[in-house]
Amino acid sequence: MYVSARSDYALRAMLAVAAASGGDGEDGGGGLVKAASLAEVQDIPLSFLQGILLDLRRAGLLLSHRGADGGYALTRPPDEITVGDVLRAVGGSLTTVRGLPADRAGYHGVAAGLTDVWLAVHGAIATVVDHTTLAALLTQAPVTRS
Repeated sequence: MYVSARSDYALRAMLAVAAASGGDGEDGGGGLVKAASLAEVQDIPLSFLQGILLDLRRAGLLLSHRGADGGYALTRPPDEITVGDVLRAVGGSLTTVRGLPADRAGYHGVAAGLTDVWLAVHGAIATVVDHTTLAALLTQAPVTRS
């Protein structure tokens, strides 16, 4: 799995919006967050972020409100939105082999078993990202690396 800048930025933006809503899983549409504020706080180029926010809105993960008091809010509580939801919204398939989804990678002869390997890798990644919610990330203690 390759985590692109687009995917990383999308997750950071969604976490910031979730935090603005309280991040407690109690509501899906708390405080509105402006794109410019997200860009500044998360150090994401605004023009790049606007395209990401559009993808997240089209995927049904964000609501946008126009006007001076407008901004973005989650469509569901943070405990109902997974990392996998966000990754798929901005990047499509979680695992690709030569640019194709893992289930479309075809092999023959001695390499035939590779399809099963790529599907197992895809399944392992999906298990992690589909069981990790925004709320869990917001409440998770920082990891110390040794």
